[in-house]
Amino acid sequence: MSRTAPLRIGHLSTIYHTAFLLRGTQILADQGIDATWALYPSGPDIINAMQAGKIDLGYIGLPPVIIGIDRGLSLACIAGGHVEGTVMVAGPDVRTLDECGGMEKFLSQFTGTAIGTPPKGSIHDVIVSELLRERRIRDVAVKHYPWADYLPDALREGEIAAAAGTPALAATAHRYGNGRLVVPPDRLWPFNPSYGIIVMREMLKERDLLVRFLYAHEAACEMIRNNPHAAARVVAGTTGMVDPDFVLDTYRISPKYCAALPREYVDSTMKFVRTLKALGYISRPISEDEIFDRSLIAAVHPGPHHYDAGMPG
Repeated sequence: MSRTAPLRIGHLSTIYHTAFLLRGTQILADQGIDATWALYPSGPDIINAMQAGKIDLGYIGLPPVIIGIDRGLSLACIAGGHVEGTVMVAGPDVRTLDECGGMEKFLSQFTGTAIGTPPKGSIHDVIVSELLRERRIRDVAVKHYPWADYLPDALREGEIAAAAGTPALAATAHRYGNGRLVVPPDRLWPFNPSYGIIVMREMLKERDLLVRFLYAHEAACEMIRNNPHAAARVVAGTTGMVDPDFVLDTYRISPKYCAALPREYVDSTMKFVRTLKALGYISRPISEDEIFDRSLIAAVHPGPHHYDAGMPG
């Protein structure tokens, strides 16, 4: 390996990403990788850190990556990690998607109010903004928060009528009684790529290092799928902020974990490109080849993907 410095990794507080498993186990060390870790509020913040040369690899939703490429950054998504990671929660007086009988009627109940999301350009913001745009609903605001962790308090205090975020948001709402799941993850945007492993393209020359990282990442995905109780204990211990039952609840809300980059993942990402252009978030269409380098994960995970494999009860 030509690189001797630690691999600098930027990650989010999202507990179902493999970052916390890799931090809390010897999986990376077993691949001969020394890593340093930096926590960021959102995907757009990780993109900014990559542009500034502060990190080598990031855990990011794909919309911020596409926006970064439009800004001129040479980025590559080299692996997946999870799909369908956006949910919507609201208070008990809000009708669920099923109770409304359709998305247009569901969204229309928020007329004159706001739906909270993480920062503009995050995957959650883009999904909500596109749902409103598609249905020409103009009287519902999207209110952005710098940290996703602020959303439960904003919902409880009435700043927003609903919130869109990761499955942990639904687990928090259920546990603390300030909301309920009103749109499950598979009903918002099928197979949406909730996060991927992203590098600046100049890192692709470190092929051996990245392949070994992806073996570790896939092993962590397999641990979540096949031994979620053990994974939850590691994550709870690593974060020091949640208990294993909370992590398990989060895993099970959207149990779709894998490192592969199948055609469905890529196609859903390309739908985001069209959405971002329509929303005015990017200035031009971004091509598939500009976003993805699938050669590394093809060596690590050559077989069928496991996003639909589920996990044991």
